[in-house]
Amino acid sequence: MIETGANVAGFIGMACIIFAYGYQTRQDAPNPFVQHGVNLAGALLLTLSLLVNMNPASFVLEFFWSAIAIWGLAKAYRNRGSAA
Repeated sequence: MIETGANVAGFIGMACIIFAYGYQTRQDAPNPFVQHGVNLAGALLLTLSLLVNMNPASFVLEFFWSAIAIWGLAKAYRNRGSAA
């Protein structure tokens, strides 16, 4: 049951990352909180999956994907009042 849940989390995480990519490419000015927030959620769900079905290279990739998403969210938060 735990492995099934981990796989489901991984597939939902994958869907989040694909959604964020599609969202970003279909918008002239995508909301960075949506884009980076969904990317972060996807990376965290994939990391959860990798804790059960370990793949070290993918685990490192999700660490960096999460860090990039957090950096994007922080940048969006700092710039939230300067959007014109």
